[in-house]
Amino acid sequence: MSRIALGLKIDAGARAALENLSKVDGRPVNQLVDEAIKSYLSRRVPKGSSLEANLAALREYRKLDPGFERALDALVEAEATLEDPLEGEPIIGDFIDGRFEPAGPVQSKIRELLDAD
Repeated sequence: MSRIALGLKIDAGARAALENLSKVDGRPVNQLVDEAIKSYLSRRVPKGSSLEANLAALREYRKLDPGFERALDALVEAEATLEDPLEGEPIIGDFIDGRFEPAGPVQSKIRELLDAD
């Protein structure tokens, strides 16, 4: 694979940490940064998929759905005008068999008291 130069600006603390790690590991800073970027990308982009391919598939799907624009407009309108009582509040739990199961007995008791099924 060909390599290209990339100029980066990072804070001084991160630079110092990279230089120290470079000395400890006996590897160049460039190699550490390259490895970190590859690790980050592997977590962000599922293996075997390509963002370009996904975007192309999405664009094709949009062509098959004539109501797509209306649905998108309705979603934006709802987000802009309707009150969301949970906006900004983290909800911790899991969906099990299509039903939300909160994490822990305290959350369960609160939901029971509020009758929030």
